[in-house]
Amino acid sequence: MGTLYERVTSFSNLLQAARRAARGKRFRPNVAAFSLNVEEELHSLQQELVSHRYRPGSYRTFIIRDKKPRFISAAPFRDRVVHHALCNIIEPIFDRGFLFDSYACRKGKGTHAAVERASTFARRYRYVLKCDLEKYFPSIDHEILFTQMTRRLHDPDVLWLVRTIVDGSNPQPAMVRHYPGDNLFTPFERRRGIPIGNQTSQFFANVYLDRLDHYVKETLRTPGYVRYADDFLLFDHDKHRLHDHRAAIEDLLMRVRLRLHPRKCFVAPVTSGFTFLGYRIFPALRRLDADHVRRFKRRLRRYHQAVAEGCMSDAQRRDCIRSWIAHARYADTAHVRSRILGDSGESA
Repeated sequence: MGTLYERVTSFSNLLQAARRAARGKRFRPNVAAFSLNVEEELHSLQQELVSHRYRPGSYRTFIIRDKKPRFISAAPFRDRVVHHALCNIIEPIFDRGFLFDSYACRKGKGTHAAVERASTFARRYRYVLKCDLEKYFPSIDHEILFTQMTRRLHDPDVLWLVRTIVDGSNPQPAMVRHYPGDNLFTPFERRRGIPIGNQTSQFFANVYLDRLDHYVKETLRTPGYVRYADDFLLFDHDKHRLHDHRAAIEDLLMRVRLRLHPRKCFVAPVTSGFTFLGYRIFPALRRLDADHVRRFKRRLRRYHQAVAEGCMSDAQRRDCIRSWIAHARYADTAHVRSRILGDSGESA
């Protein structure tokens, strides 16, 4: 079997990582160039990793303006291969300790499973505490994350690679926050923020909030709990207990230098409905969130315009529409789908 790091850097693992990193992107110039000489590229990458000469490349950054502006960072393809190679080996080690109701970027989980679980709890309990973290990925503290990684990983070479990837994160949007025990300069001295878009970032985000999951389930003893990345829900019959839970969670998050979003956290009756992962959830039904519907209408107009201008094929347009239909069918949306897609030539 070899050491953990030998498994990470084995040629077979790197080859599998390259294939995973290339999914859906094979015709992009950088991916195609790497794939053309894949054996030579992987041997070179393997030697850099084994000798600790590997250094992450520069990120390409851009902003996605959808529901809200998001700062996205795209790593070079060879770095994405390393990210997949690392996660292939160490993710199962951590996943065994993750709680059942953590749903982001885990095998057998995902958005729709999380929404289904939230719907089940909405039928079972009277009240929901909806929480969202403020600027989660830009807030993740490097030293706290690395300390959490060392609790499960004991191979110094693997920890070197984790540190190299984390410290190789590009600067995130400026943000100054003080926490209990800080002096005036602490926020400027601590490195924070990991790039949205990396395979490792999704995994690191789950590791960082695993402490919250165990606290909610084992200390607060809340049976109705669902988390997807930085969005999470607590359910109970007692709304006062949920308010107490919110205060306790705020205290816990302060210890890992995170904050709840002040305008997106509230306690409400489940009968009033609540928004989660693009759906509006009620005890007896699910709808698509109104903002989600409006954004898709705008995208649909852009698809039609792109086809007319020759920038997108009709087959690509249909694939995009079918992907949205699959998402929409997880809610009671027959009328909405029919109304929006009536002129698109697609079956709703």
